[in-house]
Amino acid sequence: MTLVLDKIAVPTELPRVSRGRLLAVLEESMACCTSSIVCGRAGTGKTLLATDFARHAGRCVAWYKVDAADADMQVFMQYLVAAVRAQHPGFGRKTLALLATTRTAEAAALLAESFVYEMTMLEASEALLVVIDDLHLVYDAAWFVPFFHRLLPLLPAEAHVLLAGRTLPPAPLWRLRSKQTLRVIDEAALLFTPMETVELLASYNLGADLSANIWANTRGRAAALDLAVRDAAQRRRDATRVLVAEEERSARARLRLVKGMSKQLRAT
Repeated sequence: MTLVLDKIAVPTELPRVSRGRLLAVLEESMACCTSSIVCGRAGTGKTLLATDFARHAGRCVAWYKVDAADADMQVFMQYLVAAVRAQHPGFGRKTLALLATTRTAEAAALLAESFVYEMTMLEASEALLVVIDDLHLVYDAAWFVPFFHRLLPLLPAEAHVLLAGRTLPPAPLWRLRSKQTLRVIDEAALLFTPMETVELLASYNLGADLSANIWANTRGRAAALDLAVRDAAQRRRDATRVLVAEEERSARARLRLVKGMSKQLRAT
């Protein structure tokens, strides 16, 4: 199977402002839970938050961006193993050997156990963060719940899995949070606060005087907020260009006037 390497590459785009309160939640989750879920509709900032956390986590990062075609268990597992293998060459040999003989969703739990076993064999000094983005695209796969319901509680302390999707995964999985296995950041938590809006404005060299109106119009939704701030920044640049152009025209007019007066004086 030929892998698309971009799917297991950590994104390079980072947010304009780091959201300290959310990073702190994820940091706490990484310390006390085996996994975290960030869920929200498109444009709520899930991927940027995950990317920023990966930068701050102080761990090796295995990244996997899921596509709809990955609902096939064979495809999903090969990408997941490849993501970890990018940080730990040789990882996943036993899991892939088991995968070659696995054809039923019921056996997904065995794959999870094999995956966890191989993770326990990694160097404890090289803690690992595994990020699986757009996971909602495979929620309906028959193997999904058996695999993750077995995987997440068994993860070793030096590994943490961050899942990102547009909705919460099926109930048997996200209910693991009641067992201190899973921490959830939902769409409401992803909304920008008024103070974070001020920080975003400042990153565009805009004043806090615009924040109340922009936040009220966007309700703090990341994509809408960033678009509104970009528009405000563009309007400010346009206004500045107009002002500069007017000042230049005035300066040229004054210069012409001075030259005209000089000629008159020389003529007299």
